[in-house]
Amino acid sequence: MFVQKKRIFLILSSKLIQVIVRFILGGTFIYASFEKLLNPIEFSRIIQNYKILPEFLINPVAVILPLIELIFGIFLIFGIFVRNSAIVLSSLLIIFIMAITINIIRGIDFNCGCFSISSSKHNSNGFLLIARDLLILIPGIIIVLFHKEK
Repeated sequence: MFVQKKRIFLILSSKLIQVIVRFILGGTFIYASFEKLLNPIEFSRIIQNYKILPEFLINPVAVILPLIELIFGIFLIFGIFVRNSAIVLSSLLIIFIMAITINIIRGIDFNCGCFSISSSKHNSNGFLLIARDLLILIPGIIIVLFHKEK
């Protein structure tokens, strides 16, 4: 059993696996940031529709959140502050999962604003959004637990 755990550790901490998961997580967040950065007003409407944040935080979050996604995604791609970047992006995913769960419980039809801010793309199946976010969280967990600092 110990040998098997050590083998899993060696595989998940290998340079190749770490590069792959960095590119998956970093690339996902870089891609997710683009449309939000280009359309902050529309993104602020999506945030407002979640009905979670106080009104005075909606616009700052609409501007700052995509910048965080972009910057920490770039950090991961280039191998800068790897563990900290993975912690930040994984924390965002956990926050997104909580926000989606709250709206599922409330029965609110919403556009998650994840990869597209188009108002025609309402994702009423919040369970699929949660499942997708949990899958995206896996690379972050692998980085946080198995990344070897230089």
